[in-house]
Amino acid sequence: MTRTTVDVRATLSYTGTIVKLLSASMSVPLVVALIYGEDALTFAVSMTIAVAVGAGMERLDDEPDLGPRDALAVVSLAWLMAAVVGAIPYVIAGYGTPSALGHPVNALFESMSGFTTTGATATAEISFERHSHAVLMWRQLTQWLGGMGIIVLMVAILPQLAVNGAELMKSEAPGPGLQKLTPRIAETARALWLIYAGFTAALIAILFGLGLTPLAPSMDLYNAIAHGFSTLPTGGFSPQAESIAAFSPVVQWVFVPFMVIAGVNFALFWYVLRDDPREMFGNTEFRMYLGLVTGFAAVLAVGLFYGGAPETGIGGVTEGVTESALRHGAFQIASLLNSTGFATANFAEWDTQTKFFLLFVMFVGGSAGSTGGGIKVIRWLILLKVLYRELYTTANPDVVRPVRLGGEVVDEDVIRGILVFTLLYFLVFALSAVFIELDTTRVGEGLTGTQAFAASLATIGNIGPGLGPLGPFGSYEFLPNATKLLMIGLMWIGRLEIVPVLALFVAGVDER
Repeated sequence: MTRTTVDVRATLSYTGTIVKLLSASMSVPLVVALIYGEDALTFAVSMTIAVAVGAGMERLDDEPDLGPRDALAVVSLAWLMAAVVGAIPYVIAGYGTPSALGHPVNALFESMSGFTTTGATATAEISFERHSHAVLMWRQLTQWLGGMGIIVLMVAILPQLAVNGAELMKSEAPGPGLQKLTPRIAETARALWLIYAGFTAALIAILFGLGLTPLAPSMDLYNAIAHGFSTLPTGGFSPQAESIAAFSPVVQWVFVPFMVIAGVNFALFWYVLRDDPREMFGNTEFRMYLGLVTGFAAVLAVGLFYGGAPETGIGGVTEGVTESALRHGAFQIASLLNSTGFATANFAEWDTQTKFFLLFVMFVGGSAGSTGGGIKVIRWLILLKVLYRELYTTANPDVVRPVRLGGEVVDEDVIRGILVFTLLYFLVFALSAVFIELDTTRVGEGLTGTQAFAASLATIGNIGPGLGPLGPFGSYEFLPNATKLLMIGLMWIGRLEIVPVLALFVAGVDER
């Protein structure tokens, strides 16, 4: 008989294994700390605590056996524990200093934002004077670890997780459906991570190479690695307070194609490597995604050219304005469409029409199987086809018309799942926006309705920057703790696409 409850011990044991292994990633900022002579003790202590917590949880069950509900619980709990463990270095490094990240709520916010690749920050001061190179590198690394998925990474390197790998990856996978690229799920996980790592390495090499020329004087090796860690996962964190605006136009152009790549289903690149590019270029979602990127970028560039960003001087008849409008238009669409959150200008200061257009773009999201957030292109595509079918069958009640995508009939269970997800997404988003506006008004930090709307969307969509004081060069530090805790929850359920987390609340619990 199939067990219908969650096995708490097995769930905690599996989660402990993940936490213990995740602690090894702190060796990267530890090396950075040793190189720069900063904060080595912070990461040594953090690693010790993380290993102890993980090992303690792991010992709760020597031979854990996961059922379907246990897999949901492991995925949800693993992401939550990753954020908790990831917050430890911020708290230790900020202890006894004026750093906002030393506050536990801010530290958890920053860590959850990193692992979920949201890119919203809880500190108003991002600088090497306030934070060490090691802490800022950890901030970048959390995004890279969360980009392709913590569970996908663990299935790729832990044999004991590969047994239940399909269920775990299905619960974590962004977008409907999980493509099994190879006969073994662990091989599929490794293939996805190798492609992801390959693109990351390519971007780092290009950025560092530019930094050796007069074209990018500010791009040193540290910045190249840091931004490589945050671009492919569509993270948006930067060790520079001005994000990508801190670098030259040439560097800004380099980021655009890599942000677009990050929004593509990574399984399609696997087919290209296997000499089957038809799978990519024949993919309906891929073609729609490229069409949206191109179309939205053109619209925004035209708007900027004709004065859509008067405060930044992008609009108007000045030398180089055409290149500037094209660059900012292409960059911001590539960044916001798939939830990267980088910025080359403070779009929170652009005119009202342009800001509302960007909010509309934020709702779209990347492709299924990409590192992008949001609702996802494939869901919008299927929703539009379902809408057309309903209109058609209303006019022709005797006709049976299945929904087709790429020549294949879409299963009705998949359609129902998409409808449920979309309804939940808008419901949680709307209720959260109301709470954010009321809570910030309560403490005298009131956001306007539009700013609260954007803040809710920026966190549940894992986008990062919002509008007003929460814009790309602002921060979430001034918000009340209740609002920040809500946003931590929004980032968490947004990255796991709501259903796996909420499903736990309707599952029974077995405390054997």
